[in-house]
Amino acid sequence: MNAPVTPESRALLEGKDLTMRFGGLVAMAEVDFSLRKGEVLGIIGPNGAGKSTLLNIITGLYVPSSGEVRLEGELLNGQPAHRIVAKGIARTFQSSRLFADLSVLDNVIIGRHTHMKTGIFEAIFNRRKAEAELDAAAELAEGLLKAVSRELHAQRHRPAGELPQADRRRLEIARALASEPKVLLLDEPSSGMDDSDTDALMDDIRSVCAERPELALMIIEHDMRLIASLPQRVLVLDYGQKLAEGTYEEVRLIPRVQEAYLGRKGAQHAQA
Repeated sequence: MNAPVTPESRALLEGKDLTMRFGGLVAMAEVDFSLRKGEVLGIIGPNGAGKSTLLNIITGLYVPSSGEVRLEGELLNGQPAHRIVAKGIARTFQSSRLFADLSVLDNVIIGRHTHMKTGIFEAIFNRRKAEAELDAAAELAEGLLKAVSRELHAQRHRPAGELPQADRRRLEIARALASEPKVLLLDEPSSGMDDSDTDALMDDIRSVCAERPELALMIIEHDMRLIASLPQRVLVLDYGQKLAEGTYEEVRLIPRVQEAYLGRKGAQHAQA
């Protein structure tokens, strides 16, 4: 007898049979995934495995050749990226996309744009309403910076382009959270960090999860210390196909996973 479906067990975000073709190149082939409220899912795989392709499909940058992505049961295929953000999916990118000349605080306020209703008319003819909305966004941005990193909040008036790499990554997370997402997608959040910075980042992510228990996270990452520490489940991709799924301890012992990362000889050595 199947277990009853409860709100806790129902998928918040799911993909079914996702395939992505670029001409004759198959970048992803019939990949399935699911993500529940409050869950952290790690996505790992060698370079070119299809990890960023998966995030681009979820966020509307790519329309899959076949298959579907659903958020709370609603089909997302073909919807523009800004609408998908408004529905509750935010992401960071592997390469920084901050506004380097703007302050740390202004970068987070910009992340709030999907919830700001003041248009050009109000900005010109109803300045009081526009200023009130901007003040509210600034207050929320201050709170987000404190929640993500007190050290980052202390630098809130500093130009984003002057931040060290670790703080830029934290700022990107804070800006993504400004859209009040249900799902947060992190693409290589520890890229360019040393072990100490990565450890601090993991603590920041844990704090974010503790303050937002229903927030679901999907993390693409090469640093296996982070993958071993944060996600409840890990999905392994290789050559655009789903190779394995389970806990980190389960998937790391699978010979095919070891071969994907180490090569056949390296995997044999790891099992010896």
